[in-house]
Amino acid sequence: MLEVCGISVRYGAVRAVTDLSLSVAEGEIVALIGSNGAGKSTTLNAISGIVPLSGGSIRFAGEKLDGLPPHEVVRRGICQSPEGRRVFGSMSVAENLEMGGYTLAGKGAVREGMERAFALFPRLAERRSQLARTLSGGEQQMLAMARALISSPRLLLLDEPSMGLAPQLVEKVFETIVTINRQGTTILLVEQNAGMALEIAGRASVLETGSVVLSGPASDLARDPQVQRAYLGI
Repeated sequence: MLEVCGISVRYGAVRAVTDLSLSVAEGEIVALIGSNGAGKSTTLNAISGIVPLSGGSIRFAGEKLDGLPPHEVVRRGICQSPEGRRVFGSMSVAENLEMGGYTLAGKGAVREGMERAFALFPRLAERRSQLARTLSGGEQQMLAMARALISSPRLLLLDEPSMGLAPQLVEKVFETIVTINRQGTTILLVEQNAGMALEIAGRASVLETGSVVLSGPASDLARDPQVQRAYLGI
Protein backbone atom coordinates (compact mmCIF):
# COMPACT_ATOMS: atom_id res chain seq x y z
CA MET A 1 0.00 0.00 0.00
CA LEU A 2 2.63 2.55 1.12
CA GLU A 3 6.19 2.48 -0.23
CA VAL A 4 8.72 4.95 1.14
CA CYS A 5 11.88 4.60 -0.93
CA GLY A 6 15.17 6.14 0.15
CA ILE A 7 13.74 9.47 1.27
CA SER A 8 15.84 12.29 2.71
CA VAL A 9 14.57 15.46 4.39
CA ARG A 10 16.57 18.58 5.26
CA TYR A 11 15.83 21.52 7.52
CA GLY A 12 18.29 24.01 6.09
CA ALA A 13 21.74 22.53 6.58
CA VAL A 14 20.45 19.86 8.98
CA ARG A 15 19.60 16.48 7.52
CA ALA A 16 16.70 15.11 9.57
CA VAL A 17 16.09 11.93 7.54
CA THR A 18 18.65 10.12 5.41
CA ASP A 19 17.92 7.45 2.78
CA LEU A 20 14.99 6.04 4.75
CA SER A 21 12.88 3.23 3.33
CA LEU A 22 9.86 1.46 4.73
CA SER A 23 6.66 -0.18 3.57
CA VAL A 24 3.18 -0.65 4.98
CA ALA A 25 0.87 -3.33 3.59
CA GLU A 26 -2.91 -3.00 3.66
CA GLY A 27 -4.34 -4.02 7.03
CA GLU A 28 -1.10 -3.75 8.97
CA ILE A 29 -0.05 -1.83 12.04
CA VAL A 30 3.57 -0.79 11.51
CA ALA A 31 5.45 1.00 14.28
CA LEU A 32 8.36 3.43 14.12
CA ILE A 33 10.30 3.68 17.38
CA GLY A 34 13.37 5.64 18.36
CA SER A 35 14.60 8.40 20.63
CA ASN A 36 13.73 12.09 20.37
CA GLY A 37 15.21 13.61 17.23
CA ALA A 38 15.49 10.28 15.42
CA GLY A 39 13.35 11.49 12.51
CA LYS A 40 10.10 9.72 13.30
CA SER A 41 7.78 12.73 13.12
CA THR A 42 9.64 14.10 10.11
CA THR A 43 8.99 10.82 8.31
CA LEU A 44 5.23 11.09 8.93
CA ASN A 45 5.24 14.75 7.90
CA ALA A 46 7.03 13.85 4.67
CA ILE A 47 4.40 11.21 3.88
CA SER A 48 1.65 13.77 4.61
CA GLY A 49 3.25 16.35 2.33
CA ILE A 50 3.90 18.77 5.21
CA VAL A 51 7.66 18.83 4.63
CA PRO A 52 9.31 18.46 1.19
CA LEU A 53 11.69 15.69 0.25
CA SER A 54 15.28 16.40 -0.67
CA GLY A 55 15.60 12.91 -2.13
CA GLY A 56 13.78 9.63 -2.65
CA SER A 57 10.12 8.97 -3.40
CA ILE A 58 6.83 8.02 -1.76
CA ARG A 59 4.11 5.96 -3.41
CA PHE A 60 0.65 5.10 -2.10
CA ALA A 61 -1.56 2.55 -3.81
CA GLY A 62 0.79 2.74 -6.79
CA GLU A 63 0.55 6.53 -7.09
CA LYS A 64 3.42 8.94 -6.52
CA LEU A 65 2.82 11.23 -3.52
CA ASP A 66 5.98 13.32 -3.26
CA GLY A 67 5.36 16.87 -4.34
CA LEU A 68 1.64 16.79 -3.54
CA PRO A 69 0.29 19.35 -1.03
CA PRO A 70 -1.14 17.94 2.22
CA HIS A 71 -4.81 18.35 1.23
CA GLU A 72 -4.22 16.24 -1.87
CA VAL A 73 -2.54 13.55 0.22
CA VAL A 74 -5.67 13.52 2.40
CA ARG A 75 -7.87 13.18 -0.70
CA ARG A 76 -5.89 10.09 -1.66
CA GLY A 77 -6.70 8.38 1.63
CA ILE A 78 -3.97 9.30 4.14
CA CYS A 79 -4.75 11.27 7.30
CA GLN A 80 -2.53 12.17 10.24
CA SER A 81 -3.17 12.66 13.93
CA PRO A 82 -0.27 14.97 14.82
CA GLU A 83 2.10 15.00 17.75
CA GLY A 84 0.76 17.21 20.52
CA ARG A 85 -2.86 16.73 19.34
CA ARG A 86 -3.16 20.29 17.93
CA VAL A 87 -6.90 20.52 18.32
CA PHE A 88 -8.59 23.84 17.57
CA GLY A 89 -9.04 25.02 21.14
CA SER A 90 -11.55 27.81 20.47
CA MET A 91 -13.79 25.51 18.46
CA SER A 92 -16.21 22.89 19.79
CA VAL A 93 -15.67 19.15 19.54
CA ALA A 94 -18.19 18.97 16.70
CA GLU A 95 -16.54 21.84 14.83
CA ASN A 96 -13.13 20.16 15.16
CA LEU A 97 -14.59 17.01 13.65
CA GLU A 98 -16.19 18.97 10.84
CA MET A 99 -12.75 20.39 10.03
CA GLY A 100 -11.51 16.81 9.66
CA GLY A 101 -14.13 16.23 6.99
CA TYR A 102 -13.26 19.21 4.81
CA THR A 103 -12.44 17.00 1.82
CA LEU A 104 -15.77 15.17 1.96
CA ALA A 105 -18.56 15.97 -0.47
CA GLY A 106 -21.69 17.14 1.29
CA LYS A 107 -22.92 17.50 4.85
CA GLY A 108 -24.30 13.98 4.81
CA ALA A 109 -20.86 12.44 4.46
CA VAL A 110 -19.51 14.62 7.27
CA ARG A 111 -22.43 13.67 9.49
CA GLU A 112 -21.85 9.96 8.83
CA GLY A 113 -18.17 10.39 9.65
CA MET A 114 -19.02 12.15 12.90
CA GLU A 115 -21.41 9.39 13.94
CA ARG A 116 -18.69 6.80 13.31
CA ALA A 117 -16.31 8.88 15.43
CA PHE A 118 -18.86 9.17 18.25
CA ALA A 119 -19.43 5.40 18.17
CA LEU A 120 -15.69 4.87 18.58
CA PHE A 121 -15.27 7.65 21.16
CA PRO A 122 -18.56 7.92 23.14
CA ARG A 123 -17.04 10.49 25.50
CA LEU A 124 -16.73 12.92 22.58
CA ALA A 125 -20.42 12.52 21.84
CA GLU A 126 -21.17 13.67 25.39
CA ARG A 127 -18.96 16.73 24.83
CA ARG A 128 -19.82 17.59 21.24
CA SER A 129 -20.69 21.21 22.12
CA GLN A 130 -17.75 21.70 24.51
CA LEU A 131 -14.74 23.82 23.50
CA ALA A 132 -11.75 21.64 22.68
CA ARG A 133 -9.42 23.59 24.96
CA THR A 134 -11.54 22.62 27.98
CA LEU A 135 -11.11 18.88 27.36
CA SER A 136 -8.69 16.75 29.34
CA GLY A 137 -5.47 15.57 27.69
CA GLY A 138 -6.94 12.16 27.05
CA GLU A 139 -10.09 13.62 25.55
CA GLN A 140 -8.04 15.91 23.31
CA GLN A 141 -6.12 12.87 22.07
CA MET A 142 -9.40 11.12 21.31
CA LEU A 143 -10.53 14.22 19.41
CA ALA A 144 -7.31 14.40 17.38
CA MET A 145 -7.65 10.75 16.38
CA ALA A 146 -11.37 11.10 15.65
CA ARG A 147 -10.74 14.18 13.50
CA ALA A 148 -8.24 12.21 11.42
CA LEU A 149 -10.76 9.40 10.98
CA ILE A 150 -13.70 11.51 9.81
CA SER A 151 -12.83 11.10 6.13
CA SER A 152 -12.44 7.29 6.50
CA PRO A 153 -8.74 7.18 5.49
CA ARG A 154 -7.21 4.00 4.15
CA LEU A 155 -4.00 4.81 6.03
CA LEU A 156 -3.92 6.54 9.43
CA LEU A 157 -0.66 8.14 10.60
CA LEU A 158 -0.47 8.40 14.39
CA ASP A 159 2.26 10.58 15.90
CA GLU A 160 2.93 9.95 19.60
CA PRO A 161 -0.70 9.23 20.58
CA SER A 162 0.24 8.34 24.19
CA MET A 163 2.36 11.43 24.87
CA GLY A 164 1.61 13.04 28.22
CA LEU A 165 -1.20 10.66 29.16
CA ALA A 166 -1.70 8.81 32.42
CA PRO A 167 -0.92 5.04 32.26
CA GLN A 168 -4.58 3.98 32.33
CA LEU A 169 -5.35 6.34 29.44
CA VAL A 170 -2.35 5.03 27.50
CA GLU A 171 -3.84 1.55 27.63
CA LYS A 172 -7.19 2.87 26.44
CA VAL A 173 -5.57 4.71 23.52
CA PHE A 174 -3.74 1.58 22.39
CA GLU A 175 -6.90 -0.52 22.70
CA THR A 176 -8.62 2.01 20.47
CA ILE A 177 -5.80 1.86 17.91
CA VAL A 178 -6.26 -1.91 17.68
CA THR A 179 -10.02 -1.44 17.26
CA ILE A 180 -9.51 1.10 14.48
CA ASN A 181 -7.21 -1.34 12.71
CA ARG A 182 -9.64 -4.23 13.08
CA GLN A 183 -12.34 -2.05 11.54
CA GLY A 184 -10.25 -1.86 8.38
CA THR A 185 -7.85 1.07 8.70
CA THR A 186 -4.15 0.51 8.09
CA ILE A 187 -1.93 2.27 10.64
CA LEU A 188 1.60 3.68 10.70
CA LEU A 189 2.38 4.45 14.33
CA VAL A 190 5.15 6.66 15.71
CA GLU A 191 5.47 6.09 19.44
CA GLN A 192 8.01 6.62 22.23
CA ASN A 193 6.30 3.96 24.34
CA ALA A 194 8.17 1.23 22.50
CA GLY A 195 6.83 -1.59 24.64
CA MET A 196 3.18 -0.85 23.86
CA ALA A 197 3.93 -0.09 20.20
CA LEU A 198 5.74 -3.39 19.67
CA GLU A 199 2.93 -5.23 21.46
CA ILE A 200 0.22 -4.13 19.01
CA ALA A 201 2.24 -3.81 15.79
CA GLY A 202 2.88 -6.57 13.29
CA ARG A 203 6.13 -5.05 12.04
CA ALA A 204 8.37 -2.26 13.26
CA SER A 205 11.44 -0.22 12.41
CA VAL A 206 13.94 1.44 14.73
CA LEU A 207 15.16 4.89 13.69
CA GLU A 208 18.40 6.49 14.80
CA THR A 209 19.64 9.87 13.54
CA GLY A 210 17.22 9.80 10.62
CA SER A 211 17.92 6.30 9.36
CA VAL A 212 16.43 2.83 9.84
CA VAL A 213 18.88 0.71 11.82
CA LEU A 214 16.65 -2.28 12.57
CA SER A 215 13.49 -3.58 10.95
CA GLY A 216 11.41 -6.72 11.15
CA PRO A 217 8.51 -8.43 12.94
CA ALA A 218 7.63 -6.46 16.05
CA SER A 219 7.81 -9.57 18.22
CA ASP A 220 11.40 -10.17 17.08
CA LEU A 221 12.43 -6.59 17.82
CA ALA A 222 10.86 -6.85 21.29
CA ARG A 223 13.23 -9.74 22.01
CA ASP A 224 16.29 -8.04 20.49
CA PRO A 225 18.84 -7.25 23.27
CA GLN A 226 19.79 -3.94 21.65
CA VAL A 227 16.17 -2.80 21.50
CA GLN A 228 15.51 -4.03 25.03
CA ARG A 229 18.44 -2.06 26.43
CA ALA A 230 17.79 1.13 24.47
CA TYR A 231 14.00 1.36 24.44
CA LEU A 232 12.38 -1.18 26.76
CA GLY A 233 14.40 -0.65 29.93
CA ILE A 234 15.35 -4.32 30.17
